[in-house]
Amino acid sequence: MAAQAAVSGVAFAAGKQTISAEVGAPLQEAQKALQSKNYKEASAKISAAEAAGKGKLTSYESFVIEQLKSSAALGQGDYKSALAAYDQILASPELPEGEKVQRLDAYVKIAYTAKDYAKTAEAIQKYKAAGGTSPDTLGLYAQSLYLAGKYKEAGAELTSQINALEAAGKKPTDTQLQLLASCALKQNDMNAYAAALEKIVTFTPKPEYWLDLIVRTGNKAGFSPALTLDTYRLRKATGTMEKTGDYMEAAQLALQAGYPAEAKGFVDEGYSKKLLGEGADAPRHQRLKDLVAKKLAEDQATLAEGEKAAAAQATGDALVATGFNLVTYGQNDKGLQLIQQGIAKGGLKAPEQAKLHLGVAQVLAGKKSEANKTFAGVGGTDGSKDLARLWTLVR
Repeated sequence: MAAQAAVSGVAFAAGKQTISAEVGAPLQEAQKALQSKNYKEASAKISAAEAAGKGKLTSYESFVIEQLKSSAALGQGDYKSALAAYDQILASPELPEGEKVQRLDAYVKIAYTAKDYAKTAEAIQKYKAAGGTSPDTLGLYAQSLYLAGKYKEAGAELTSQINALEAAGKKPTDTQLQLLASCALKQNDMNAYAAALEKIVTFTPKPEYWLDLIVRTGNKAGFSPALTLDTYRLRKATGTMEKTGDYMEAAQLALQAGYPAEAKGFVDEGYSKKLLGEGADAPRHQRLKDLVAKKLAEDQATLAEGEKAAAAQATGDALVATGFNLVTYGQNDKGLQLIQQGIAKGGLKAPEQAKLHLGVAQVLAGKKSEANKTFAGVGGTDGSKDLARLWTLVR
């Protein structure tokens, strides 16, 4: 990439600008050596020209010499010397204004190839200020800041880039998203890391990213154990149930909560993935499956009675639970109505969890748009709000 920035030839006169014979002769030889790719010989001739004009080089002569120096240095892979020459070229009053952007672009690529990432980032800023618009060049800015160890600045730049792309209806690249997450980890900023993961699952909803995000959410201080089943619901929806124990615990929690149809859903999926019903623990899995079937039959026989009993309660908790249970059976309209009645009735032990469950029930009922509105209204500090936000990211 940097070699493309090499000067293939330098004119020895520009308008009224001229080069003295004593300086020009070795420079002519240097240029011939460059054309023959004899970079070592070119460097020697450039040094001879500098010696010939020592103490009396004109601004233009110095400008030409630095251009040839940069070409010779690049040809030899000496990026440090090439950058030093480019510093002089960019600072020279002889540099035509129309060439500044092109020279800065070359400088960026040389600095990046030289792994001088601090200089790369600084040069990109100058390139942009001078009117440079190449996406490839500007795209190196955040990466250069990151590689220079400026993680905070890199994170801020990536956030700005990603926000701009989202506002334009475009998708950030995987590189941008991964780099944003890495910036947060490098700073040990777990809140920023979780926010980056949310961006990642929004655009790249792979199970491994979802699992990391859900587990980190469940491990946050103040997260209520009462929401453990809710984390399994989210994991099931995101395809992150990956162990036998996940399905066993989820099914048992669903039974304890009074949702045998939901428990059956966990068990059935576990069997379909061959995480249940296999190996030495297969008999235990079968016992759970049998228990779920038994509870399911008992529950189905008392659904109508349960609805009446819930309606008679002084508070709305029973209505919310009964409504959610009906949704797990596919009785969506009736179930959602009961949950909403329960929330409206009030006296709830955990009102934010009740709203979270309404949103989840709406997702199960295929009403994602309504669910997102419900999730947006979930508050609290027990983890309900965090789970609600994650549900809005599920596609």
